[in-house]
Amino acid sequence: MSEIQINTTQNVKITFNAAGPGERLLAFIIDMVIKVGYLLVLNWFFGAFESMDRWSQIAINTILSFPVMFYTLALESFFQGQTIGKRVMKIRVVKIDGYQAAFSDYLVRWFFRIADVYIFGLGFFVMLINKKTQRIGDMAAGTAVIALKDKVTINHTILEHLSEDYKPTYPNVIKLSDNDARIIKETFNIARSAKDYKTLIKLRTKIIEVADIKNVKHNTDTEFIAVILKDYNFYTQNM
Repeated sequence: MSEIQINTTQNVKITFNAAGPGERLLAFIIDMVIKVGYLLVLNWFFGAFESMDRWSQIAINTILSFPVMFYTLALESFFQGQTIGKRVMKIRVVKIDGYQAAFSDYLVRWFFRIADVYIFGLGFFVMLINKKTQRIGDMAAGTAVIALKDKVTINHTILEHLSEDYKPTYPNVIKLSDNDARIIKETFNIARSAKDYKTLIKLRTKIIEVADIKNVKHNTDTEFIAVILKDYNFYTQNM
């Protein structure tokens, strides 16, 4: 399984496992079965429209086929990079730059399905020779599809355990976003486990800069970042 290095907003790198072509193909097949099933149900349920004139049938069929046409775009936008097939296969669309993919990114990926899927399945063959297993739509949108971990724990979210009498230290953490907090926590956990002190220093410096923290009250990078995460949770949970 190939790896993807994502450059985060803290100028550090996080490594993810890229979803393999096989996983993506299976997700595509699951989604296709759902769409075909939907069309078969419509064909059976709306058979009463067969008595209508041809143009009325075309108009109704076009409207009823919208969920199939926009299935991938709608689900990836609403479910943060996942369709039902991707969710079953535990894979997700992400931005290469570390940000959460936006609607415009999903729109570009969806548009390029014309080439990736409907031109002899070109996208699948492109994934086979691409180191990040990107299809044409991924390359155009700056996205990739990663494999998610089987078990999600609190360490994989922005949540932190806080005691009832917890007192925050840095109120400026409210300048951070949920995405910032997620990236900080992921980078912090990886760097701390690897004893990557250079990355911890970079992360501390970037947090101080972005959150505009004037008075740092913790001596070590590890203590400071840990408190930042707890403070962020404290303020956002009580807003």
